Amino acid sequence: MIHSLFLINSSGDIFLEKHWKSVVSRSVCDYFFEAQERATEAENVPPVIPTPHHYLLSVYRHKIFFVAVIQTEVPPLFVIEFLHRVVDTFQDYFGVCSEPVIKDNVVVVYEVLEEMLDNGFPLATESNILKELIKPPTILRTVVNTITGSTNVGDQLPTGQLSVVPWRRTGVKYTNNEAYFDVIEEIDAIIDKSGSTITAEIQGVIDACVKLTGMPDLTLSFMNPRLLDDVSFHPCVRFKRWESERILSFIPPDGNFRLLSYHVSAQNLVAIPVYVKHNISFRDSSSLGRFEITVGPKQTMGKTIEGVTVASQMPRGVLNMSLTPSQGTHTFDPVTKMLSWDVGKINPQKLPSLKGTMSLQAGASKPDENPTINLQFKIQQLAISGLKVNRLDMYGEKYKPFKGIKYMTKAGKFQFEPEGRVLQREQSWTLFHFLLVQK
Repeated sequence: MIHSLFLINSSGDIFLEKHWKSVVSRSVCDYFFEAQERATEAENVPPVIPTPHHYLLSVYRHKIFFVAVIQTEVPPLFVIEFLHRVVDTFQDYFGVCSEPVIKDNVVVVYEVLEEMLDNGFPLATESNILKELIKPPTILRTVVNTITGSTNVGDQLPTGQLSVVPWRRTGVKYTNNEAYFDVIEEIDAIIDKSGSTITAEIQGVIDACVKLTGMPDLTLSFMNPRLLDDVSFHPCVRFKRWESERILSFIPPDGNFRLLSYHVSAQNLVAIPVYVKHNISFRDSSSLGRFEITVGPKQTMGKTIEGVTVASQMPRGVLNMSLTPSQGTHTFDPVTKMLSWDVGKINPQKLPSLKGTMSLQAGASKPDENPTINLQFKIQQLAISGLKVNRLDMYGEKYKPFKGIKYMTKAGKFQFEPEGRVLQREQSWTLFHFLLVQK
């Protein structure tokens, strides 16, 4: 299965490696570095890279590449899912998954990786089970280990590993019993200058924080479960009941976990919550250009849009920009040509705008097309797909827990394309359709 794991930072330095079977030379990562150089962005590095004797499978999270090396063909999503579990485990153990934190806790990292894989095959991937095997690092425990020479490895095998519910430890007790669920949706969209949606989809997850005594059996039902498509469940979910009744029935792990992830790709179900009016023009025989952007709410069900930021990569010919924002702050880097505008909250009564002029290089030709505008935002207490939890019930225990549901929508890759670029894309699609018909 998995022979080795390499952790690579954005600069291309291997700062940690772990081998389970034979030691694989670091030179195998040269194929990964070549793919990294060809990719314009870190997210564009291919997740599967074949080499003459190995396959390299990678995920990019928290500015770190987690690269697994395998020698035989295996289902790639199986390995990629394991790599995501590794990242989630590090984040749960250390609070944050970053290069400095991993280096500071390298002993615990190696101990955790040794338990997560047995001879290259996944063994223990549930965080609350791992915490019984390997104690999370604390300042006191670190000092004691330094003085006594002991490790964070537990003395006994977790009881959960021997039960029919391997994701939950036994004998759990809490003074305050509570179960909270976060429905988080990330919307990706490309919108043309006229405001028409070219493509839009929603990636959603339901994250849970369950701290309940004993062995509770939970059911979670939705008002509109048919919205959920391409659903991926935590192993605790009883899949047959979901297929027949569209109800989530499960015995939850203890603590934080991801209950499910889903995908909404039907564009008629994807509401666009914001709009951007932009007027970016360059004069033919002048070294000046006009820049104007206005951001406003569109379909937010009365919710406030927060954390709005606008970013745009300006053409190379732009030397400087003289802009005035109606709210927030903006910066323009004359070297990278990146314009950033931190808007904050959107007030529907007074829409935020950014207006001004652009200075172009003398004698430079007019840019072929206007820049793309990238938007980031978040909306609290709103699932943009319309998904709503109906009720949460608990069986098997007699106490009444505290229950809560929160919703949040945020932007993923949310882009407003200039008119020329959209037209070019439509022409390419027309040509593709023509060739398909001819064939």
